[in-house]
Amino acid sequence: MTSHASGQQEHVLSTLNADGTRRWMRPRPAPGRWLNRRRMLGYALIALFVTLPHLRIAGKPPILLNIIERQFTFFGTTLYPTDTLLLALLVVSIFLSIFFLTAMFGRVWCGWACPQTVYLELVFRPIERLLEGTPGKKTKTGAWRRPLRIVIYLVLSFFLANTFLSYFVGTDQLYHWVLGSPLKHPLGFFVVMLVTGLMMFDFGFFREQLCIVACPYGRMQSVMLDRDSLIIGYDRARGEPRGKGKRAAASDVSLKVVGDGAALGDCIDCHMCVTTCPTGIDIRDGLQLECVNCAQCIDACDSIMTKIGKPTGLIRYASQRTLEEGKRRLLRPRVLIYPVIILVLVSAFATVLARRGTAFVSVLRGVGAPYTVLESGLISNPAKIKVHNRDTEPRAYEVTIVGIDGAEVVGESGDLLVEPGQIETAAVRLAVPRDAFKGAVNGRLDIQLRVTDHATYDRVIAHRLVGPLGHMRGAHETHEPSEGTP
Repeated sequence: MTSHASGQQEHVLSTLNADGTRRWMRPRPAPGRWLNRRRMLGYALIALFVTLPHLRIAGKPPILLNIIERQFTFFGTTLYPTDTLLLALLVVSIFLSIFFLTAMFGRVWCGWACPQTVYLELVFRPIERLLEGTPGKKTKTGAWRRPLRIVIYLVLSFFLANTFLSYFVGTDQLYHWVLGSPLKHPLGFFVVMLVTGLMMFDFGFFREQLCIVACPYGRMQSVMLDRDSLIIGYDRARGEPRGKGKRAAASDVSLKVVGDGAALGDCIDCHMCVTTCPTGIDIRDGLQLECVNCAQCIDACDSIMTKIGKPTGLIRYASQRTLEEGKRRLLRPRVLIYPVIILVLVSAFATVLARRGTAFVSVLRGVGAPYTVLESGLISNPAKIKVHNRDTEPRAYEVTIVGIDGAEVVGESGDLLVEPGQIETAAVRLAVPRDAFKGAVNGRLDIQLRVTDHATYDRVIAHRLVGPLGHMRGAHETHEPSEGTP
């Protein structure tokens, strides 16, 4: 249990008092250069988040994560379940980029770009302060203020829920849900209401506890940070011991503090850094997982230092090594290894993406007897041709056996028609002359299948057939007519 000031109630976590009650956070905003920068970036991210689903690149949304149909669109390119390698490279690249940014700049994502922090600190809490007053100032009275705040929160949560869902269902489907009767799409209506309720619960009640209790990122930072990572820290050598004694003039930098015969540090123990912290921690206690690097404590402390005539930066962005030893290593193994691995992964992703065709074709062995002998004398193997059309237009795919005279694909009357983004499977028989197996090892014959739509896709795929050993008839041979589908 910790206590940041004598007389204050002790608490186990920054949001949990020792008696088990919730410690509600009502941080006091600290105007300053860092808050202004966060506002500029935060409101720009909000505008981007709201408008991005409505934009179109090559006729597609910039980002669409269609989980139901398993289609993931990123800036005009759609990845499908058949793009397993691309998806794996993308996910691993994203995670390693997070590790690299954390190693370099600490929890910059949490304080500056995470939707939880951006919306809570720049939208919901400002509305609360507008209606009910700013902490430390006179509370605004009126029984109507709290219900009005709840109504505004509910409207915002509904809007954010719809915007959030547009990244998964698309704006066209979302418009259909919004404008249509809920009875016509009960599942969509239920999902919207559920997400609205979750956002209302999060931003109205759970709030900073999501960062402290639920989010795993804070706990992962212990393995992603090192002593040279950029964090928000308190300069203990300069600030300690704390006290409210009489200090030297700002011009006399050689004399720290004068008062009661003891030297005092620059920290006057005003607790402004604590009252402005959105997660309720005391940054002077050192690096803590609750810190989201929002820089509010920096602005608060800088304003106090300016008022008492001391240099700013008592609390600042720095590394642990800088705060303790006065130096920082920029080049270290992890900041060199991460970029190299990321570059390799991104290059591999770009190469695979560039070589990816407009279709994905797989040839699988069919069920039934390994092979049959048709009345025409051809050796027939059952097979399944699976074609995934990645193009934006319907395509008809033709399958032929190349390099073997007299070979044919039995069972498909015409080309295989596949709609955009769809997967079709055709059961066929691959038939080759008996002489093709002459010299085949153990009755195994490697052939090549050509699959083409005569427009954008033309590939040759290797496949293995089984048949009789040399010219001898196998004991399992059966005869089938040469016409008809299998």
